[in-house]
Amino acid sequence: MRSIQRTLLAWLAAGLVAGIAIATALIYGQARQEANALFDYQMKQMAAALPSQFANPLAPPFVGAPGDLAHADEDVVIHIWDGSGRSLYLSHSHPALPARAELGFSNVTTQQGEWRLYSMQLGPAVVQIAQPMSARRTLAARMALRTVAPLLLLLPLLGWLVWMAVGRGLRPLREIATEVRARDANTLAPLAVRPMPDEIAPLSAALNQLLARLSHAIDTQRAFVADAAHALRTPLTALQLQAQLVERADDGAARDEAIAKLRQGLERLTHLVTQLLTLARQEPGAAPPPHEPVELHQLAAAVVAEMAQAALDRDIDLGLDGGADATPAVVRGDADALRILLTNLLDNALAYIPAGGRIDVAVRRGADARSVELVVSDNGPGIPAEERARVFDRFYRVADAPTGGSGLGLAIVAEIAQSHGARIVLEDAGPGLRVRVVFRA
Repeated sequence: MRSIQRTLLAWLAAGLVAGIAIATALIYGQARQEANALFDYQMKQMAAALPSQFANPLAPPFVGAPGDLAHADEDVVIHIWDGSGRSLYLSHSHPALPARAELGFSNVTTQQGEWRLYSMQLGPAVVQIAQPMSARRTLAARMALRTVAPLLLLLPLLGWLVWMAVGRGLRPLREIATEVRARDANTLAPLAVRPMPDEIAPLSAALNQLLARLSHAIDTQRAFVADAAHALRTPLTALQLQAQLVERADDGAARDEAIAKLRQGLERLTHLVTQLLTLARQEPGAAPPPHEPVELHQLAAAVVAEMAQAALDRDIDLGLDGGADATPAVVRGDADALRILLTNLLDNALAYIPAGGRIDVAVRRGADARSVELVVSDNGPGIPAEERARVFDRFYRVADAPTGGSGLGLAIVAEIAQSHGARIVLEDAGPGLRVRVVFRA
């Protein structure tokens, strides 16, 4: 596993070494320029300082080592010719250098390396001073080393400071890791709030947000399990009693009646379990299904067609305004969930409306033209204003509610609407209730 600390240290160490190497190269280049300028100046001064007697015509036997030149630099070769090209003086043996080179400075390359030459006319004589370039490079290297040596001596100290700084900078991460490792699976309290660097504070905040979401999801699951157990206890007890009635029935008619009640109880229990499973799929912690374009007119027409027989059995007029041929109204969502939403709204209306009632379903554009509304209106008893805030709570049932309901239908509607970013509006419809589910188009 990669280590952030080792990675940072490696990059910083590489940066330090690269920086010192670049600085050394720049310092060496500058030192070499200064060495060249210094040696060129010395060569000119050396040529100008030769005995004035060389400015006059020379005659044999003035060949040898004049005393004034006895102390010449051993790296420097001095060669003097007379006007006819005869060698008058040679400081010491040297590689073959060009005779009577062009006046001024020049560079020549021999088998022994590169040389710097300076030639000067001194009366009838020509003075040539030569110096190997290696001497200049050696001096430049020494000058650069004297400058860089303190940096090299400080390199271990700089490395230690970098190591300490990186370790101290990563300490908050280690503290967070230690605190998280010390927790058990049931500890979801937020991490301790402490001063943190700007780079680590978002991580701590994100972890606390994650812990809060996990805590909320677990609390929601616990509440759901408790609600489900409470909701299933009554119908299961009723089924047990009805099964006992079947066992105790003395004649066929009583047994048939008990079996019919048992079957009705099983149907209600099946419906309740279906509602509970639907609600579980809409929980915030559940994986949301992918949202795709859904045409609400077509969806509403299909649901109304499915519910038509149930409405007919209750002598209720169920209709869709505009039908499937109306102007398309497309929203992004889960078609199956939206089908359940409308089915539950119609189930709720059918349960409360007396025979001879009316239910109208409509799909229309919102007032701002950027929203789409799914509207279910009925002429039933409606919902009192003081109870409308609670009808979307799980297992809540209004006063005088018909038997057989679970109190989960509108809770499921609310969960589905929330998962689609929609809002639900309850309004009076003259006599009855109007439910508007407003989607963002």
